[in-house]
Formats: sequence, C-alpha cells, structure tokens
Amino acid sequence: MNKSELTDKIAAKTGLNKVQAGEAVEVLMEEIITAVANGEDVRLIGFGTFAATERAARVGRNPHTGETIQIPACRTPKFTAGTAFKDRLK
Repeated sequence: MNKSELTDKIAAKTGLNKVQAGEAVEVLMEEIITAVANGEDVRLIGFGTFAATERAARVGRNPHTGETIQIPACRTPKFTAGTAFKDRLK
C-alpha cells in the first residue's frame, strides 16, 4: 500500500474527502518526523514506537573495489512494532 492508497482508505472509513484525508496523513507524518528529529520518541499504543538511534562510526568496504572506507557516525530512525501489531501478524 502506498500513501495514495492509504489516503483513499482513510477517506472511505472516516467520511472525509480525499483532500482532507491526504492533509491528515501529511500532518501525521510531518509531526512524527519532527518529534523524532528533536530527540523525542513517538509512542502509539497498539501500533508501535518511532525513535532515533545513534549508529557508531565504523569501517566498511567498497564492494566494487574492495577499498576500505570510513563510515561516519549518524542518527537513524527506528520503528519498533507494538504488541497488538505483532499479534495481528501471527
């Protein structure tokens, strides 16, 4: 499912028109991204948790040349599925 299909499903289930549903999806995504970028965790009970994690600097290899390269430390997003989400997949 892509964002357009998700918007269509939200519009159909809530009675919102597609434009309103699309705006709701955009606002939700933007607020999650902003919160995680500011170091906050976003916990949606039953769905999961969005958080930022630190990745340490490390040494890697260029697969084409075999040359050793330094990969710098960085922050990366992480999603952990909630219990209800995991249970639905069983």
